[in-house]
Amino acid sequence: MQPLDTRIPAVLLRIDRNPFHHGTLGAVRSLGRAGIEVHLVADDRDSPVQRSRYLHRMHAPPAPGASLAEVAAVLRRVSHRLAGPAVLIPLDDAGALAVSALYGELTDRFLLPRVAGNVAERVADKATLAQVCAQAGVAHPTTLAPESAAEAAGAMGRLGAPGTPVVAKWSRPWLLPHDAGLRSTTLIGSRHEATALYERRAEAGSRLLLQAFVPGAREADWFVHGCAGRSGVVRGGGTGRKHRSWPRSAGLTVSGDWAENPALWTAAAQVVSALEYQGIFDLDFRRDAVTGAFHLIDFNPRPGAQFRLFADGTDTDVVRALHLDLTHRPVPAPRPLVGRTFVVENYAPLTALRALPRPGRRTPAPATELAWHAADDPAPAAALRRLWRHHVLRRLRDGVRHRARKVLTSLSVRARQHAPAVLHGTPNRERAVTDA
Repeated sequence: MQPLDTRIPAVLLRIDRNPFHHGTLGAVRSLGRAGIEVHLVADDRDSPVQRSRYLHRMHAPPAPGASLAEVAAVLRRVSHRLAGPAVLIPLDDAGALAVSALYGELTDRFLLPRVAGNVAERVADKATLAQVCAQAGVAHPTTLAPESAAEAAGAMGRLGAPGTPVVAKWSRPWLLPHDAGLRSTTLIGSRHEATALYERRAEAGSRLLLQAFVPGAREADWFVHGCAGRSGVVRGGGTGRKHRSWPRSAGLTVSGDWAENPALWTAAAQVVSALEYQGIFDLDFRRDAVTGAFHLIDFNPRPGAQFRLFADGTDTDVVRALHLDLTHRPVPAPRPLVGRTFVVENYAPLTALRALPRPGRRTPAPATELAWHAADDPAPAAALRRLWRHHVLRRLRDGVRHRARKVLTSLSVRARQHAPAVLHGTPNRERAVTDA
């Protein structure tokens, strides 16, 4: 493996509040193991990431919804604590868009890939992704942006036959309030669900999109990760197949494998080239079971949470490739490890258990990457077990309370409906006449 320039530290930025974001830990470990001083700008006080031996220092992040000026001020404060320039890597959409917009203000203190114009925003915004796909000649599902509740209801019939789900998305998911109970992507099956979501557009902070569901056979969901360097050559990634996701059919990769797919790699390269995109990318595709076409579902201008799946035979992944490229060091030629798998323990515990080391059994095969467990960095996994147990118990408790409130409300409504009329303050005249 080409050694990284350990004189140049890395600053990882995540504005989104998510203590269980395993991609953050993956980036900390990947760079830290290479001898890079890693600084994390994120609210991970309660996260297992803070326990990693490879994390040099944490810094307070900008608040959710912070202005560009506030994000710039935070990053300048961090840079003043460093001896020189650092490679800056955003780990979420909000961070990626802020860094792209602030490129001119940050280049004196940070090393950044040059993203032309508003490319980062065009690909991250689900409403404009269809235009990007048309420009690159890549398939994309039919997508409608309703302008009224009636249009939202009508779109259900236009996008699929009765009984076929429709994909509901918020065009700018990074604006979703943390505690609103809204997901960035949801499968819906009725006009009522479509109108109910449309009525929450102001709360969501962006437009509601309704998208045709691409019919797929088993394991139809794929992803492509890579890092487009200054020369335009893509390194540090590959094509992967998603086995399980959370939430099901519309969420993050829980388990997947490195599967060679030249057609998919070509489609991804078309998009990246058409945009003249530079930096790390994470693309989600779905294969149409009828036509065989790969539809581009999402383009994320940052590392995907499962990026460590694509650590190849030189142990190069997308974050190492970016550091090498920005410090003007050659990125090694790829050595794919087709068949390598990735598992997120807290969402797929049984799958993960089969890969964990046990007494009398050798350590996990090199072809298996666990999101949290690592023999050389055990503290984060131990912290995850404690925090996840509390998280699940709290969710169960909240769920029981919610259901109990619904039952009590229902019983109260039924009791009022069946109570004697006099209890509602209305004399029962018919009964009074009969008694007389």
